[in-house]
Parts: sequence; C-alpha cells; structure tokens
Amino acid sequence: MNHSETTLLKDIRTKLKEIWGYDDFRAPQREIVSSLISQQDALVVMPTGGGKSICFQLPALMQTGLTLVVSPLVALMENQVKELRDRQLPAALLHSELPSQQKWQTLQLLDKQQLRLLYLSPETLLSQKVWEKLCNPQLKINGIILDEAHCLVQWGDTFRPAYRRLGAVRPALLKNKPQGTKIAIAAFTATADTEAQKTITQVLQLQSPAIFKQNPYRQNLHLKVQIAWTPKGRKQQLLNVIQAKPEQTGLIYVRTRRDSENLAEWLTNLGHTTAAYHAGLSPEERRQIENHWLTSKIPFVICTSAFGMGINQPHVRWVVHFHPPLLLSEYVQEIGRAGRDGKDSIAITLISEPTGWLDPEDKQRQKFFEEKMRSHYSSAQQLAKKLPVQGEVSTIARQHKEGAIALSLLHSTNQLEWLDPFHYQIHPPIKIKPPAHFPAAQQMTKYLTTKQCRWQYLLNAFGFASEISKCGHCDNCQ
Repeated sequence: MNHSETTLLKDIRTKLKEIWGYDDFRAPQREIVSSLISQQDALVVMPTGGGKSICFQLPALMQTGLTLVVSPLVALMENQVKELRDRQLPAALLHSELPSQQKWQTLQLLDKQQLRLLYLSPETLLSQKVWEKLCNPQLKINGIILDEAHCLVQWGDTFRPAYRRLGAVRPALLKNKPQGTKIAIAAFTATADTEAQKTITQVLQLQSPAIFKQNPYRQNLHLKVQIAWTPKGRKQQLLNVIQAKPEQTGLIYVRTRRDSENLAEWLTNLGHTTAAYHAGLSPEERRQIENHWLTSKIPFVICTSAFGMGINQPHVRWVVHFHPPLLLSEYVQEIGRAGRDGKDSIAITLISEPTGWLDPEDKQRQKFFEEKMRSHYSSAQQLAKKLPVQGEVSTIARQHKEGAIALSLLHSTNQLEWLDPFHYQIHPPIKIKPPAHFPAAQQMTKYLTTKQCRWQYLLNAFGFASEISKCGHCDNCQ
C-alpha cells in the first residue's frame, strides 16, 4: 500500500469513527468505499444487514459535490435520510408524496450546492423539474447509486418501467457537464443471481465495474417449509407460531393488500395487536405502522413485499411467509429481515399440499402472476406495432395506457435503445414473444419442494460455490 492509499485509509477510518462511531469496517466495506472514492463503477451484492448504506454514504460525505441515490421506496428513503439528518449531515430526499414547500426547499439546497446526498425514485429523477436542475453545468455530480438494485430486474420490465431508462442517465448528464467530468455508477443489492447481475450491469451500462459479492449464508437463521393442508390449517399454523413467540418481534408476509387486511382483522379479533401494511395506505399511515413496529408497540405486522426494505430493525426473531413469494430473490430479501443482530431466528414458509386439491390458493396465485406477465407481453406486442420508430417516452405514455411498459419490454428484448432518458429508437422487426414459462417462478417452486439442504440450494441459486452440504439448521437437515 503506497503513501496516498495509507493516508486515504486513515481518512476514511477517521470519518467512519466520527460519524458512525465504528472503529473499523466490516469486510468488504473498506474496499467498496475506496473503490467509490476513486470513482470506479461497482456492483455490490451484500446480505440484508451487511452495512451497504455506509459503503455509499461515506464516500459521498467525504467528497465535494453531489451523490444521487436512486431508491425504490419512500419508506426506505425516509429511513436513511432521517438517520443522516439526525447526525446533522447534508442529505435530502425528493418524492411525489412530499408537500410542495418541502420539495421547493430541497430544490433550493440543490441550486446552492449544499447537499452531499440526494435520495429520489427513478420516476422523480426523470421528472422534468428535477432533471433540469441536475443538468446545470455548475452542479457537480460525483456518482449515482442504485440502491436495492434487484428492483430493476423484478420491476423494470412492467411495474416500474422508468428503471429501464437509467442506463441513459449518465451519458445525458455528462453532455451538460464540463469536459473531463466523471460520474461513477454503483448498484447495491442483497439478492442478485448471475442472470440478475448481468441484467443490472447491461441496463446501467456499468463500465468495467469492481464486483463485490458476499455470501448470504446466516448460521443463526433457521429455515423451514410447512405444508398447510387447508386454509383453516394455514391460519392455525400461523397462530401456533405467534403463540410460541409472545412479545417477540416478527413479520408476516402475504401476497396482496386484501390478504393483509383480512388476516390483520382476524388476528385483531383474536386479541392480537397488529396492523396490515401495504402500498394502498397513505404515507402517514405507513410511517405510523413502521414506527409502532420499530418501537415494539406492535410486535408483528402483516405486510406485502414492500415492508422492511431498508428499515433498520435488528431484533426480528421470526418471519412467516403466510403465502410463498413468487421469486427466490424476494424470499431471500424477506427472510433476511430476521436475526440481523446475530441471534437465533426462524423463517417459516407455509405452502399448500402439492396437488392443490384441498387449498388451491398457491397455485392460483402462481397462475395469476404468469397470466398477468403474458398479458403484458401480448399488449406490448400489439402496441409496439403502432408506435413511431423514434419518439418521446412521455408522449407515448400519454397516448397509450401501457406505452411506457411496451417501450420497456422492447428494451429488455434488445429491440430498442434509449437515445437519452426521454427519447427512444426502435429497431424493427418487432417481436415481443411471451415466454412459455417463467424460470424465476419455477426456481422458487423447486426450493419449496427440495429435499436437499435449503441453505445449499439458496447459495447455489445465487452463484456461490457452496461449502455446505448439511447446514444443520434447516428442516431438511434436521
């Protein structure tokens, strides 16, 4: 290590101690921080609770200029920005739910270059007013961080098509900046298999990225899959878990808003203190439930997949999937909320019996997901034939309900390129063929029915050479 590297390491350790009170880094935090300070692109796969946010917050705070943090959820942004502001650090956020006055104040801070970190969603980043501010040649931008980057893969093709345009952001910004300006891009996620890593790298146009991958294996997290033979039996099994864990912090994951409300009502009538959490609640209601859960006023929440992402609660002792997730990446994210303090915790998934005769709900949900995806592909195929070969995203989105999704799917099948984040070019002939099957959904089904060590299955699925043949703490090993 040369003199300048030694000095840099000393500086970042000093800053780490000064802001967060830690004496040293956890592996591989130091290497990631050094990489981002040297403005190298990076792809970081680290387990939930591994300390990802420090890896990009610290470099941002050590440099003059702005770092943009593109984040999928309001709760996630607010949680991280609150922690930074509590430490008197120059961070802010922008999202559609903010009052106008607060948005205006943040834009003023941006103009005056008084921010080091600005958190925003992909959609806010690409909104006209914000984009114009970011293109100001005087505004120095050091880097763009994509937090929870697996959302680009899970949601980018259909649910959140703005994700697919993020690769065009850096070149467009650089056109407005002084000659020689560098803007690094780093993607952070807890779950990305080799295919997802490839997609993230391609979509973001990462340039020779430094790659950091950490094994998601957690010895204190015990995995279990239980068959629920009937809907009534499923509820009883859930009740057994809750009663066996009195006063312990937990999470119950369901698939839909209605499921969360129905289950919360049933458990409340039985005398349990709980709440339903989903995207249909107002921002105020969501924040209140999060705070009540964090402060143990509510021991457990019945939630859809958005809950818990980036919310720092180390003492979760149990996670129950009342319904199995559709994707293995979702599953690993959600079980990763448990046992972040290193103490023994359990993750239980309830599934229907294999035939689905007595309780067909799981099979119906799987079928609904696949049919919805095929419908998106089919609509996009029809619509794509009507679109101009060159055009503007906002015009297409105004004219056609699923216009942005059609463009996104064309991009995912390499039939479209972004000329900039707002304009596209289609390369005919157009072929958007719905897949015959969905490998990601099949991967989840295989996990739920496997007889091998569950941890070994997960590690293999996410591209880690597993040294585990029997973990000793999943239901199959025991």
